[in-house]
Amino acid sequence: MISSLQQFGNQSWTQDKLERVRKYLVAYSKIMNNLNFNYMYIDGFAGTGYHELKQEKDDGGDRLFPEAEEPEVKKFLDGSARIALQVEPRFQRYVFIEKSRKKAAELHKLRDEFPDKRDDIEIKPVEANACLQDICRITPWRTGSRQHRAVMFIDPFGMQLSWETLKAVAVTEAIDTWILFPVSAVNRLLKRDGEMRDSWRYRLDSMFGEPDWYDVFFPRPRATLFDNIDSRRKLADMTLIGKYFNDRLSTIFADVASNPYTLRNTRGVPLFLLCFAVANPDPKASRLAIKIAQDILKRESSTPRLLFPMTD
Repeated sequence: MISSLQQFGNQSWTQDKLERVRKYLVAYSKIMNNLNFNYMYIDGFAGTGYHELKQEKDDGGDRLFPEAEEPEVKKFLDGSARIALQVEPRFQRYVFIEKSRKKAAELHKLRDEFPDKRDDIEIKPVEANACLQDICRITPWRTGSRQHRAVMFIDPFGMQLSWETLKAVAVTEAIDTWILFPVSAVNRLLKRDGEMRDSWRYRLDSMFGEPDWYDVFFPRPRATLFDNIDSRRKLADMTLIGKYFNDRLSTIFADVASNPYTLRNTRGVPLFLLCFAVANPDPKASRLAIKIAQDILKRESSTPRLLFPMTD
């Protein structure tokens, strides 16, 4: 079992990540408000139900997703929606997607704490991938009298995120997306001998959007005169896994932050990567979004300095 996620310096893991989330939301909201855009906050897998995931067993008898049981993870999931609702200037619309009925009920209680925003908060107790794809498809992003934009956070701790969902987000050309990528959980699935359950391979195929990850993480050995057996051995470490995912994002999004923020436990083991991708293909707009995000993703906490209008 992974140990506590508790401290980064004087900040807990939760406080550290939420502060980075808050900074971007404030910067984003100020820019969109100045441009008079319609803009919304979308939280896919919104929060709060990951510790209820069915915990499969791996070959060693450990839980497959111990991160989901960490108290600091739960605190973050409970805190991210609140942070978005506290941001001023406010978003015009808030969409929280949470399949768990119990956790959706908690989100309804949170909505009641913000009576001035209550009518603009939508809680969807449905499967996140299908819901996100529907939102991307039916929202009139570039039609009508005002442009529509969104910032989205996705926290797929159990690796439920589908590549088809990310492609749908990228196609909108209107959504800035933050993804908490579970690099430790992915690494745990990659056994040294390359042998994997079919269900695990399918899950990774769905998340990466292709099966080629297997040849990257378990390269085929060079054949010799004496050995033509296709014996695979694991080459991947968490650095390679994270780079592979970030590189995959760059194949569908207009731009991707080059410095994902690594969240580690008290022993220094990477658990998650906080990644950022921008869908807007306008060079000026995407450059600005990336600069703000990369400033926030630096290890040292800092206030984003690039708060000037973003072009369409």
